[in-house]
Amino acid sequence: MRLHTHTWGEGDRIALLVHGVMADHRTWRRVGPALASLGYRVIAVDLRGHGASGRGEYGAAVFADDLAETLPAGAELAIGHSLGGLALSLAVDRLLPRRAVYSDPAWHLGSLGEGFGPELFAGFKAAPKEQIQAMNPRWEEADVDVELLTLAAWDEATALSLGPLTGTDLLPAAPVVPSLVQLADPSFLIDGDRAAVLASRGFEVRSVAGAGHTIHRDDFEGFMTSLEGWI
Repeated sequence: MRLHTHTWGEGDRIALLVHGVMADHRTWRRVGPALASLGYRVIAVDLRGHGASGRGEYGAAVFADDLAETLPAGAELAIGHSLGGLALSLAVDRLLPRRAVYSDPAWHLGSLGEGFGPELFAGFKAAPKEQIQAMNPRWEEADVDVELLTLAAWDEATALSLGPLTGTDLLPAAPVVPSLVQLADPSFLIDGDRAAVLASRGFEVRSVAGAGHTIHRDDFEGFMTSLEGWI
């Protein structure tokens, strides 16, 4: 499926942005312009079932196939958050960016703990503004408003499609391209042991102190600082 995309900037270098579950390209409202100011042409997708992209069959492999069909190969940089990190890792051998950043990637859904799985995520579809604010006290008001808009445009069946992956170890065996794994502190997806495994496999691993799962909205400055040497 060809995905809806949004572009910032007109630079010679290309950066790709892939959002997580429940979101769409609007989650990158600060990151996109920041990268554009550094000379990138930034392309952000809406994954299938999110934003303005189409609906249909869902699953990690399908999300990855859509990325390969939609995005240009050989970009300077690709960043994937959460589900977007998982999808990017499954498409990276086809997209072959020069550098990849996996921001708190969904490589071990079992880390969520009992009762905190796809069904709970699907339930967020109807979350009121007050709940989003309470769960994300460090977000700017604009990010809360964006979350409400993206939830309204989201097909919660995308979350339910991830059920079969719960408890499965999805950590890549090795980086296909030079790769940074950027973690929340603490990360509920990649614990310390798995972070050490990733480092032993050739990934650079950095944590953003005190940041929640959606690092770029929880601590934008920390997110950008963590990318030093990669952008």
